Amino acid sequence: MKVKDAMHRSVNWKTPDTKLADIARLMKQEDIGAVPVGENDRLVGMVTDRDMVVRGLTDGADLTRMTARDVMTKGIVYCMEDDPVDKAARLMSEKQIRRLPVLNSKKRMVGMLSLGDTSAAAPRDVVCEVVQSVASHH
Repeated sequence: MKVKDAMHRSVNWKTPDTKLADIARLMKQEDIGAVPVGENDRLVGMVTDRDMVVRGLTDGADLTRMTARDVMTKGIVYCMEDDPVDKAARLMSEKQIRRLPVLNSKKRMVGMLSLGDTSAAAPRDVVCEVVQSVASHH
């Protein structure tokens, strides 16, 4: 099965200047744990719920003034929509990540592949490998 057959298609991204409160509201409304960050029609980062807590709260910063740029993870790992799901799942395992942005051949984001998506689409042994890797202590 290809990634495009397993991914979530309706993914909204935010700009680096989006307030963290707005990102948190989106996470709550959509019941998601990560929001892609884009600028000039390109994916430039990802804000996860963990990023917000670890990078936002630990230094006593004023969260009402913080933006996606302040906490986002840069150097995004991604997969392509035509990749096999097991290849994307192995990438998740290797990088110990739970979500992968999905890009098309023009390098435009077209979806998001989550650990849950792979559990329904990848071979069982691959899914077990990913879960063990992602759940292990870094």
